[in-house]
Amino acid sequence: MSDRNIAIPGKQPWYEGLTAMHWRVLTSSFLGWIFDGYEALALVVVIAPLMHSVLTPEQAVSTPVFAGAVIGITLLGWGVGGLVGGVLADYVGRRRMMLWSVFLYAMFSGFTAFAGSFWALCALRFLTGLAMGSEWSTGVALLSETWPEKARAKGAGFLQSGFGWGTMLAAVVWYALSSWHPLGAETWRLMFVIGAVPALFVLYIRRGVAESEKWKTAVREKRWSAVSTETADSATPGATAQSGAASNRRPFTLKQLFSEPEARRRTLLTVLLSIVTTVGWWAISSWLPTYTVAIAKAEGLADAISWGSKISIIYTAGAITAYMVAGFIIDAIGRRLFLFLTFLGSLLTTIVMYSMTHSVEAMQIVAPVNGFFTLGCAYVWMAIYPCELFTSTVRSTAISFVFNGARMIAWVFPIIAGLMIKSFGGVSHAALALGSVYIIGLIVPWFLPETTGKGMPD
Repeated sequence: MSDRNIAIPGKQPWYEGLTAMHWRVLTSSFLGWIFDGYEALALVVVIAPLMHSVLTPEQAVSTPVFAGAVIGITLLGWGVGGLVGGVLADYVGRRRMMLWSVFLYAMFSGFTAFAGSFWALCALRFLTGLAMGSEWSTGVALLSETWPEKARAKGAGFLQSGFGWGTMLAAVVWYALSSWHPLGAETWRLMFVIGAVPALFVLYIRRGVAESEKWKTAVREKRWSAVSTETADSATPGATAQSGAASNRRPFTLKQLFSEPEARRRTLLTVLLSIVTTVGWWAISSWLPTYTVAIAKAEGLADAISWGSKISIIYTAGAITAYMVAGFIIDAIGRRLFLFLTFLGSLLTTIVMYSMTHSVEAMQIVAPVNGFFTLGCAYVWMAIYPCELFTSTVRSTAISFVFNGARMIAWVFPIIAGLMIKSFGGVSHAALALGSVYIIGLIVPWFLPETTGKGMPD
C-alpha cells in the first residue's frame, strides 16, 4: 500500500493543495534545522578563542588535540542522539521528539556559554549533540508523511536548506561579533547564547504541529514490515521483504533494518552513501578556510585571515542554492541519476578547488559551485530518498541511522586531522585524498531501487 497522491499532468502548480498545516510543519522543521546548522558551525568558528579561555597552560601546549576532541565529541553526541531519537520517534511519535529535541538543545547550548573548563565544555557539547541529533530525522519523517507526493521532494529540499542558512548565519554572526568584540576575549560565549534563545520560539511554533496520521495508522494496524513487498519487487532479484502481516508483538525497529534481507541491503547501501557524503564534506569544508587563508597570504593580501570566513559564506551560499532547487531536479531526472551526478560534480569540483585554484578571486568562483555539490546536493538526497525506501513504522529509525551512522564513524576525523595533514603532505593533498571517496558514490546508487513517482510505502 503506497501513497499515490502523484502529480497530475497539466498546468497545476506543485504547491496546489498545500494547507496551512503543511506549511507549519515545514516552517517548524526548517527553523529547527537552522539552529542545528548554526550550532554545527558556531563551534568551529569560535574554537580558537574558546580553547584559549577553557584550557589550562599545560593543556594549551596541545591545543590542536583538545580542539579536535571538542569537535569530535560534539559529532559523537550528535550521532548517538540522532540514532536514539530516531528510534524513539517511531515509538512515541515525531512531534513529541521534535519538541524535546529543541527544548534540550536550547538548554544545553545556552549552558555552553558558561563553560569554565575543558571537561565541562566536553560534557556540555556531548549533551548538546545528543539533543540536536534527533532534530533532523523527526522533522524529515514528519514532513515526508504529511506532505502530498507531488510536493514532498520540494518541501524536503526547502527543509534541508535550513542547515545551510544556519551555517551562513553562524558565519555572519561571528564575523560581526569578532569585529565588534563586545566581551573581548570572551565574545565567543555570545555565539551560544544567540543560538539558544531563538530556539524557544521554534518550540512555541511546534506546539501547533499535528502528529503524522500515516505513522499513527501504521502503528494502529500493526504494519511492522520495514519495506513493503511492492517496492521490494523492483529491487535486486532474490531480495524479498517480509509479508508485513499484522502481529501483536512489535519488533525492535533498529533490529528490523538488519533482519529483513531487503531492508538490510538498502540500509547498508544508503549508509555507505552517507559515509561518502560526510567524509567528503568534512574534508572539504573543514579545511577550506585554512586553505583559503594560505592562498590569501601567498598573494600578500591585507587581512588575509578574513578571507577564510568570506569564502565559507560563499561556499554555503552555493549549498543553499542547491537545497532550494534540488527537489525540482530530483523529481525531473530521478533519484539514482541525481545521486550519480551529485558525486560526480563533488569529485570534479574538489579536484579543481584543491589542485587548480591559486587565488582568492578564483576561489570566489569555485567555492560556491563546490558547495552546490558537496554540501547542497550531497546532503539533500538524505531528506528525500531514504524516506521512500522504508515503511512508516521504521521510517524515522531508518533515515536517522542512514544520516547518523556516518557521524558515528566521522567523529574521529577532527581528532586525527593534524596527523592526516602531515601524512598527506599538506591541506590540499589531504583534501584531495579524502575527496576521492566520491568515486564510491558514482557506483552505489545503481544498486538501489528507483523510487521516483512511486510514492512512499506505508
